[in-house]
Amino acid sequence: MAEPSSQQRVLQAIDHRESDRVPLDLGATNVTGMHANTVYALRQALKLDPPGTPVKVVEPFQILGEIEPDLMDALEVDVVQLPSPRTMFGFPNQNWREWQTPQGVPVLVPESFNTDPEPGGDVFMYPQGDKSAPPSGHLPADGWYFDAIIRQQPIDEDNLKPEDNLEEFPLVSKEDLDFYERESQRVRSASDRAVVSGFGGTAFGDIALVPGLQLKHPRGIRDVEEWYVSTLSRRDYVYEVFDRQCDIALTNLARIHAVVGDRIDILFVSGTDFGMQTGSMISPDHYRELFQPFHTRVNDWIHENTTWKTFIHSCGSVANLLEGFIESGFDIFNPVQVSATDMGAESLKARFGGRIAFWGGGIDTQYTLPFGTPDKVRAETRERLRIFGAGGGFIFNPVHNIQPNTPVENVLALYEAVREYRAYPVT
Repeated sequence: MAEPSSQQRVLQAIDHRESDRVPLDLGATNVTGMHANTVYALRQALKLDPPGTPVKVVEPFQILGEIEPDLMDALEVDVVQLPSPRTMFGFPNQNWREWQTPQGVPVLVPESFNTDPEPGGDVFMYPQGDKSAPPSGHLPADGWYFDAIIRQQPIDEDNLKPEDNLEEFPLVSKEDLDFYERESQRVRSASDRAVVSGFGGTAFGDIALVPGLQLKHPRGIRDVEEWYVSTLSRRDYVYEVFDRQCDIALTNLARIHAVVGDRIDILFVSGTDFGMQTGSMISPDHYRELFQPFHTRVNDWIHENTTWKTFIHSCGSVANLLEGFIESGFDIFNPVQVSATDMGAESLKARFGGRIAFWGGGIDTQYTLPFGTPDKVRAETRERLRIFGAGGGFIFNPVHNIQPNTPVENVLALYEAVREYRAYPVT
């Protein structure tokens, strides 16, 4: 029997079938990637580049590095990303120039990325690269990533308008449609990997988006704490924001599908975090009342009109919300934070493994990967492949992005173990 393609391998896993081996993702989304510092170290360790060769920063907010085809080939990665037209700061990834991260790692950044530090070494990032606007991101002089700058204006309760919290969700432009059509053709023809994309506007209440990093003068509720409080104290307002956002999202999905078609396989629908380390931030009833109606509308449209599989990302302890995610129609759950309360691998697989695919959970990135020994990394990787891989329903990825302070010896041990133990039957 012929070996399945990477695309077939991924789709079989999502359909809860065992293929020849557990599929592997690295870098297909902004929550399954690797910090540019670590990408550089890994490429050097694998001797893919001469020393000093810069890595592209493809997502400036988290300073994620590009996972290029040669690195995908070296690790046998099965998934690739269809990129977005713009970064989270609102400027395009184009016209690259050299920079160094605060740790001295050589990288390439887009031309609108501000490379001029303050006298103390801090770097500020500006919405759409426009320095005439107040900065929206701050990278400390010794920092690893940018922090959002909260630019909350005084809230006038009598004049709070839902459209103020919808400014970042416009109807898709002709320029962006052309981009998606062109890039989907390029990515689909470049390899046999499964293709993942996120078209924006389908994540309701994603706290990374609330501050409006790409907006020059954000209006509405833009403070993180104020937003979380508002889901209770201004429930009707938030519901109306979501309702209007959903209408825009469905219109955009139809327009994008018309030019992309089945050249993508998986859609990143939601990146809203519902969990803390010790439990969920909201109750199952709260999820079903405020979020599930819109998740269901989006998932229903996708499943009725496309071949795409749908992907939800939520960090933390969300075992009590997984029934709601499944009811809402999600095919895939990420990042599977197995270190959080009630998120043990065996329990999750036993309770939910036949009804939703796990994309992540392959290695703990809080403790084991950055602070464990290579032997500990190998042992945990093998165990997660054994538990999650049985019967399909598993795409291997660490819990969220691989962090910048991770020893390269541990990263190498991780992918060596994946290669050794990913074949079916997993043992």
